Amino acid sequence: MASKPLTLYEKIWAAHVVERRDDGTCLIYIDRHLVHEVTSPQAFEALRINGRKVRRPDLTLAVPDHNLPTTARADAAGN
Repeated sequence: MASKPLTLYEKIWAAHVVERRDDGTCLIYIDRHLVHEVTSPQAFEALRINGRKVRRPDLTLAVPDHNLPTTARADAAGN
């Protein structure tokens, strides 16, 4: 009997598993790192505090998240 075809997610996951433990826990390799301005500053601060650096900055993509404070905008508009 043929095995069930893998989903795209399953294929990507399998391609990134470095180690699979007996309890099902997996260590995976992250080959792309997406960061944005809302939560990334805290992560970079933690790296700095712990004396660590981004291992592969060439594989890190930073993008704006387009978060706008709606309360401040309403106040600025006189509402």
